[in-house]
This record gives sequence, C-alpha cells and structure tokens, in this order.
Amino acid sequence: MTQITTNTRVIRVHPSDNVAIVVEQGGLAEGTVIEGSITTTMPIPQGHKVALEDIAEGAQVVRYGEIIGQALTAIACGSHVNETNVRLPTAPALGELPLATREIPAMEPLEGYTFEGFRNPDGSVGTKNVLGITTSVQCVAGTVDYVVQRIKRELLPRFPNVDDVVGLNHSYGCGVAINAPAAIVPIRTLKNIALNPNFGNEIMVIGLGCEKLQPSTLLTDRPVRVYENTQAADPEANVLSLQDDSFQGFGEMVEGILAMAERHLERLNRRQRETCPASELVVGMQCGGSDAFSGVTANPAVGFATDLIVRAGGSVMFSEVTEVRDAIHLLTPRAIDEQVGRALIEQMAWYDDYLSQGQADRSANPSPGNKKGGLSNVVEKALGSVIKSGNSPIVDVIGPGERLRRKGLTFAATPASDFICGTLQLAAGMNLQVFTTGRGTPYGLAMVPVLKVSSNSTLGKRWHDIIDLDAGRIATGDASIEKVGWELFHLILEVASGRQQAAADRLGIHNDLVLFNPAPVT
Repeated sequence: MTQITTNTRVIRVHPSDNVAIVVEQGGLAEGTVIEGSITTTMPIPQGHKVALEDIAEGAQVVRYGEIIGQALTAIACGSHVNETNVRLPTAPALGELPLATREIPAMEPLEGYTFEGFRNPDGSVGTKNVLGITTSVQCVAGTVDYVVQRIKRELLPRFPNVDDVVGLNHSYGCGVAINAPAAIVPIRTLKNIALNPNFGNEIMVIGLGCEKLQPSTLLTDRPVRVYENTQAADPEANVLSLQDDSFQGFGEMVEGILAMAERHLERLNRRQRETCPASELVVGMQCGGSDAFSGVTANPAVGFATDLIVRAGGSVMFSEVTEVRDAIHLLTPRAIDEQVGRALIEQMAWYDDYLSQGQADRSANPSPGNKKGGLSNVVEKALGSVIKSGNSPIVDVIGPGERLRRKGLTFAATPASDFICGTLQLAAGMNLQVFTTGRGTPYGLAMVPVLKVSSNSTLGKRWHDIIDLDAGRIATGDASIEKVGWELFHLILEVASGRQQAAADRLGIHNDLVLFNPAPVT
C-alpha cells in the first residue's frame, strides 16, 4: 500500500482514493486549502475524511483503493465525508472469493534475535511466571479473589521468581446446557486458558461442588487430584471444592486453598528465565480500527512487526471476525492453501449466521467512539484492521477457544469485542499481546503483557503513561512505518524478557476474562 502525502494536513492512502483523512491537530477550519487547490467547505475534525473531488449521489467513495460505500447524497469537493452521507455497501459474497491465489512472498529469515523466557515441559515458553487459579463456576469468584489477595500478601514474597497470582474468574458453570454443541466454546476456552505458557503447566481449579461444569471437566490432560482437609492431604492436589464435607467453615476453605497454592508456588519458583529464540514468541495482535488513523499508522506498523516475527520463526495471531469480514476478499488469496482459504470462509459464514440469529447486522459496528475517530462504517474499519496482519501468508485458521496449531500467521476467528478476543487469544496460547488504539483504553491482562500502540500522537501525548508506543508519528512524517515496526519488534523482545514492563502491568491495570458463550443457559 502506497501512502501519498502532498500536504501534511491530510493523508491520501492510494492514488485512486477520492477522500483523505485530516492529520492536523484540532482539525481543519472552513476555508483551509489542502492538496494545493482544494478548499474545505466546512470544519472537518482530525481523523475525519474530506472529499478530494465532487462525489455524485450513488457514486463510490474510495479509501485504501477500495470501495467503502456509496454517497447517499451529492458530496461536494472539500466537504466532510462521514457516516451520515455514506451508504454501507454489500459485504463480499463468500461463494466468489479467490482461494490461495497469491504467490507466497519471498521473506528472508530473520536470525539471531532472542528473548529471556520461561521454558515449559511441553516446549512452550512463557513471558511471565504466574500462578493461575481456575474457577469452575462464578459462585466461587469472590472466595478466590479473597484468597488471591492473601496469597499476594502472605505467600508471594517468599517466592521471588513468581511474578503474580491471578484468579481466572468468569460468569460460567452453573445453569448451563453443558452438552449443547455450542458449549464446547466456553469449556475449551477455560481449559486452554489454564494451559497458557505463562502459567508454567501448574493448574489449580477451585470449584463449588454443585455446578454443572465440574472441575474434572477442565482437567482432561492430567489426573484429577482432589484436595481434602485432612492430615493426609495430597501435596500434588489440583482440585478443591468448597462444598467438600471436610471443610468446617469459610476459614478452613481459605486455609485449604492457601495450602494447595503454596505447593504450586514452590514448583513455579524453580522456573528461571533462559535465552530462547524469537521463534518462541506467540503474539496476539488485537483491535484494528478504533479511528481513521489506525489503517495508516498503528496497524501498518504492527503489520510490519508481524512480518518480522514470522520471519524470525515465531507465531502471530490476528483476530476478530467483525474486523475482517468486509475485507475477506483481501485475505483468502493469502491463504497458504485452499483448505485454509475455505476455513476462513466457513468462519465468516458462521458469523453471518450468528448475526442473523441475533437479529443484528454489520451496521451495528463501528462504535460511537470509532465514528468520533473518523470511521464511517465497518467496511472502512475492516480495511484498516487487516493491515495489522502484514504481508505474510495465512497458515491456519482456529475457532474461538482453540489452541494455536502452527507457527507463522494464524487467523484466530474470535467474534467481536476486544475483551472477548483477548480472552480467546489467551486460550490460543499467546504469551504477549499488542493492542492498537486510537480513542484510548486502559486495557490490560494480568496473564500476559499487553503493549498498547496509539494510532495518533494526540492520544499518545495525552495518555503518555498508558500508551507504550506512539505510531501517530507516521502520520506527521516524524517516523516511517518501517521505523515504528522495528521499534515495536524490539519492544516486544524487551517486554517478553522481563527487562521492561508494559504500561498496564506497571500501573496494575488488568481487565476481567470475558467468555464467548453461544450455548444456551438453562
């Protein structure tokens, strides 16, 4: 994609574009001259689009060299182009897409890059050393939160190699249709989150006792060893139920969890960072279109870093079906083979059906904040989002809650919502996440480092202590996509090594897990 800037006040991405986005902080006043001869006919906010020519009613509105809609009314040259005067076009038909037609680009291997990570028995590598306490039902969440605070105060100081203890709380487990076909999604999500490489293969499950989702359901890869409040308590116990008859009162429940946690902490504390090749990185790239700058600054830079990680032999996930559905025609040609291409189409078709069942459509996205940031519709958002996938071939597609299977670039078919997508990327096995934002979010995850990249410098400067990297410098001409991409790659290695903290970790900002549950609740 070629970025053309004949005037620093606006950015036209592609020669065929008939709109440009406003770069200038504070926007453009009426009567401002841009691109040498175009005069704005009204005030246009920063990040929003200005017409570079007269656009007739019904004519195509073009950005990124792609059609983002049709003009609802005649749009005069120099006027504001936004969601009120652009009609949402029909989504690309899924039966007519090219599959695996793009020649795989020659990409020179990137060698010699390493980070200091925690090697696990299964060969995976963690970027943190965290005790995760899985809950089988929401009823125990309050107790687990209480115990986590006690562990942090009373136990954690004795285990200096353990970074944190996290309660993996969620809203599932009680009145659920446990055998419904769609129940596989939340169940495998919870199972696979516990297997995240940052937890060091130490699994603790706290249950109530009466829930439909029994703790044993979450432990299919190892024996279930139940903790009992007796002198002969199993030192290898991995499951505790609060309703167990051996507990007399809340105090004994708490002491039992503390005793079980201590054994797991002892084993985690033996983990030491060691030098690992960059090929052990598993990075989730998330959020792609919070403002109109995303597709020209943050996401292209993230895409450049994506290609660097892939060249180094690592694994990258990009996700969120909402953010790729309207740009799917740009992705299916990049599938490594027709099977992967068909898997992409199947996930898009599932999502179309999912929206239909909910009596919703694509127009429900973008959010009010996205629109305030200059995005007119989900097509424009999707086109800006897919750029974070770089130029690498797509080697696999995984469904929500599934684990990563292959190195290289994978599409993780998470549904909409950043919080759900982050949860599902945890389940897939990411050991670090990159999150792009144009409007700003204090988002973070306790389980993995989250690096936030701002798409505009206005946000980067205002949120200077929350944003990890400002990609807005690309829009102002102060940095290139390549420069920021390399900066992000090096930052990933530093944070993965524990030599530098992500802002969210430094500030202690951590979001809840949000499960995607398409199954019935009874």
